[in-house]
Amino acid sequence: MLIISDDQVVYSMSPKNFPVAEVNPGETLVFITKDCFSNQIRSEKDLFESVGWATINPATGPVAIKDAEPGDTLAVHIQDIVIAEQGCMVTVPKMGAAGDIIKVSETKIIPIQDGEARFSDKISIPVAPMIGVIGTAPEKEDIPCGTPGRHGGNMDTRLIKKGNTVYLPVFVDGGLLAIGDLHAVMGDGEVSVTGLEIPGKVTVKVDLIKAQCESWPVLESDDYWYVIASGEDLDAAADLALKAMLEFLGKRTDISLNDRISLLSACGNMEISQIVDPLKTIRLGISKTIMKNYDLKF
Repeated sequence: MLIISDDQVVYSMSPKNFPVAEVNPGETLVFITKDCFSNQIRSEKDLFESVGWATINPATGPVAIKDAEPGDTLAVHIQDIVIAEQGCMVTVPKMGAAGDIIKVSETKIIPIQDGEARFSDKISIPVAPMIGVIGTAPEKEDIPCGTPGRHGGNMDTRLIKKGNTVYLPVFVDGGLLAIGDLHAVMGDGEVSVTGLEIPGKVTVKVDLIKAQCESWPVLESDDYWYVIASGEDLDAAADLALKAMLEFLGKRTDISLNDRISLLSACGNMEISQIVDPLKTIRLGISKTIMKNYDLKF
């Protein structure tokens, strides 16, 4: 099994990035990842201000998928996420949703024990490891790994976890898949600007879907289909997610546009992924049970 080391990282997703490896569709590989601070915060004395912006949100890779071409899709099946024994969180003035009321910069080191994050003497949180950054190279521009977009990137969506599949558009030959920014646990919104940031390793199987591509990343769980979209604000992101899901269903069903809109109004779940990145991220999901007579597939 191919292992991509965490000494092979990028800080922007770019068509100019050189692939560190090439794999065939259907192969399984492991990405070793640094945390979003490039593993530079090791104690509560290490404040965010000591970490340079140039080393924020590294993504391990990129890896080229043989025969992937623009207009294709990478199906990234997340088989496992293994996290380290401790992670960190920061609160920083003028950062995050509450940045205007934070007066003092602090770092919190949180150990992981017996499947729980020991937040304090009185609070333990069950871990739910997830991937914050996963994406392909954009068609032309360089996009920092901290920014989400149509290519994926820093979507900070807690459902990007073991057992689920992320479908990413291919914009350049090889796709150039990169993964990073693991969280031991993160709430919807990620309001402090960090989840429980942690190094780890991710095992994925990557399949290639030829000549088929959605306008935004798609996520599949056992029970739901989601589209994930990002915009300048939550209203813009919600509008993009709605249009993306209407398109997704329109390609796979005979349901009229008006009925698709009514269907999503009746049972589509519009959920916030994150509100703290340069673009805000919304996911819109629909139940597989409700759509069982259509047997939706990517």
